[in-house]
Amino acid sequence: MNNGFKDHFSGHAAGYAQARPAYPEALFEWLAAQAPGRALAWDVATGNGQAAADLAMHFDTVFASDASAEQIANATAPANVRFAVEPAEACSLTDGSADLICVAQALHWFDHERFYPEVRRVLRAGGMFAAWTYRLNSVTPQIDAVLLELYDGLVGPYWPPERRHIDTRYTELPFPFREITVPEIPMQTRATLPQYLAYLRTWSSVRRYLAAHGEDPVAMLEAKFARAWGNAELQRVVNWPLVLRVGVVSSK
Repeated sequence: MNNGFKDHFSGHAAGYAQARPAYPEALFEWLAAQAPGRALAWDVATGNGQAAADLAMHFDTVFASDASAEQIANATAPANVRFAVEPAEACSLTDGSADLICVAQALHWFDHERFYPEVRRVLRAGGMFAAWTYRLNSVTPQIDAVLLELYDGLVGPYWPPERRHIDTRYTELPFPFREITVPEIPMQTRATLPQYLAYLRTWSSVRRYLAAHGEDPVAMLEAKFARAWGNAELQRVVNWPLVLRVGVVSSK
């Protein structure tokens, strides 16, 4: 039974784990400081366990779930993280048990009518729900121009329709919580050209283009990226515009 799970990433879970950017430590420090307690955090759609590992630095226990068994098989995290294969809309945690529920780069895939009641059930009174995503990255004007050729041009028609919610900064998604003001948190990584291209190959649209045409669209633009990048082993700063929405369940 797939529970309506839209799986765009299991087929390349190992590559996803290696190539996706890290979230800023300041994000988890701020979330932990705002949460009503630090006993339990639930990381929903944990993927490779990236956010779970950071949450584990601030919470006694982290429950990290994902509907993809392949993603969980490639996940790594500290000993206080407990992994489970289960959909976001049907959590095995008990009522009122979580201080914080997080969704990193995945809220746009969920069945919100089924997921949000689970959030309210699992959160304790005063508990926090946080969802974040990062939008199209930027490196230099020259590299960004080639990136747009890929994003809007070659693979533009192959993005799942839910991708629009990232472009609209999650403002069109339902968010039935008392929303609180969040800080602007910079998100940056450093990458060589091979690392950058490996990230692009994790895009769901790139995988769908490859399946449809039998040709890697990133490879089709690789020479242009190389000219714009310069020395392929040069580490460049990659900026990721981070979008964060946080809400509080004030009563049960």
